[in-house]
Amino acid sequence: MVMAQSLCKVLKAQQPEASIEVLAPPWSAALLARMPEVSASVVQPLGHGQLGLFARYQLGKHLRGRGYTQALVLPNSFKSALVPFWARIPRRIGYVGEWRYGLLNEARVLQPQVLRRTVDRFVALALPVAAALPTLPIPRLQASGPGGQAACAKLGLSVDRPVLGLCPGAEYGPAKRWPTAHYAAVARQHLRSGGQVWLFGSAKDAPVGAQIAAEAGAGCVDLCGRTSLAEAIDLLALTSAVVSNDSGLMHVAAALDKPLVALYGSSDPGFTPPLSPRARVLSLNLSCSPCFKRECPLGHLHCLTDLTPDQVNRTLAALQ
Repeated sequence: MVMAQSLCKVLKAQQPEASIEVLAPPWSAALLARMPEVSASVVQPLGHGQLGLFARYQLGKHLRGRGYTQALVLPNSFKSALVPFWARIPRRIGYVGEWRYGLLNEARVLQPQVLRRTVDRFVALALPVAAALPTLPIPRLQASGPGGQAACAKLGLSVDRPVLGLCPGAEYGPAKRWPTAHYAAVARQHLRSGGQVWLFGSAKDAPVGAQIAAEAGAGCVDLCGRTSLAEAIDLLALTSAVVSNDSGLMHVAAALDKPLVALYGSSDPGFTPPLSPRARVLSLNLSCSPCFKRECPLGHLHCLTDLTPDQVNRTLAALQ
C-alpha cells in the first residue's frame, strides 16, 4: 500500500484535478488518510483469499454511477478485477495475471526483467505501453502531530530523549525476522547512549516484543499489539531512527523519511526496497538467498543470524 503512493503521485501529476479513490481493506485506511493524493478510500469488505462473488458483485453495483473513468488493478488475482468490471468502469487496466482478459479491457503483459521492482510495476500502469519510466516520486506519508501527542499521552510515552524505533516482526514468517537477541543488543547500545527504545508491531509480534524488552531492560518500551496502525504511524514519526525487518512498517518508516536500517534475509531488496534516500539495506547476499521461503529451508537462517548487531549499529551511526 505504501508503494502504491508512488502511482498515486504520478496520476496526480498527470491529472491534477482528478479524484483518486482507493479500493482497499479496512486496515489500510490509516495509511490512505496520510496520503494527500488520495481523495477517499473505499472499503473492500472481504478478507485475504476470500472469493465472495456475491459481495463483490454488490460492491461493484454500488459503485456504478460514481463517475469513475478508469481503474488500475494492482493485484494480479482474478478476484481483484471483478469489482471494477461489475462497477462498469470504462477503462480497466492491469497485468494479465490469472487470465483476466474478459475483466480488464487494457490487459498488459508484465515483463519482470524490465520492471523488476514492485513500485515500477505499479507506476507503469499509469503510462502508455512501453513508455519509459519517469523519475519515480517516492512515498511520503503525512503523519499527524496531534495524533502522535495523543498516542504518547495514552501510552505514557515521552520524547525527552532520542527514540530508536525497532520493528522486529514480519507477517510473512521467521525467515524474514532478525533474531530477538540481536535486536536486544542494538536496543541496549542505544539505551547506554542515553536514548530510549520503542518496539513496534502487531499483536502477533507481542511474544517477540516481550522477549526483546526483557533482554534489553529498562528504557525499552514494548508497543507490540498496543497501538492501532494510525497510532504506530504517528509514533514512528517521532523516532530519531528505525531498524526494521523487511515488513510493512519498514515501508512506513521509509515513507516518513526516517533514518532507516532495513534488514533482509529470505526476501529480495531489489524487488521491494525501502523507497527513501535515508534508508540503508543490510543483506549478506548469501548464495542461498533470497529464497523467498517463510522458514529457512536449510535450517540455519545464516542470512540473518550472521548479520551482527555491530553492523547495524555502525550503519545507524553513519546515518545520523
